[in-house]
Amino acid sequence: MAHLTYEESKKAVVKGLIFLGIITIVEVAIALLAKGHLIEGFHLNKTFYSILMAVFSMVKALFILGEFMHLKYESKGLRVGLAVPFILLLWGVIAFSHDGNSFQERRARSADQHPAEVPPVSEHHDVKHLPEH
Repeated sequence: MAHLTYEESKKAVVKGLIFLGIITIVEVAIALLAKGHLIEGFHLNKTFYSILMAVFSMVKALFILGEFMHLKYESKGLRVGLAVPFILLLWGVIAFSHDGNSFQERRARSADQHPAEVPPVSEHHDVKHLPEH
């Protein structure tokens, strides 16, 4: 990596911040659009919306890792060594999300079959408070 002057470094940071700002604005616009706040009655498919937001978040995260944390200037071995745990972490998040959804679906089916035995699932996931003594 060539050493940059102060002015060149400043320009690179400003370009990076503008790039991140544009992506963030696009993310906010997609979120508002997906929830029907920009066009009344229009909603994006939840899966499509989730994938879009994950992709934009990944782009921002990889840009920050590469540019601001200087990872793109490191050796290939170090980059691969850091990518493997990141991929495993991503896989874990996806696996646990799938497992949680599966559990929620099974619980809902069980509640339909045995309504007296299964307490209702709170819509807002409120924490049940213990009775005060």
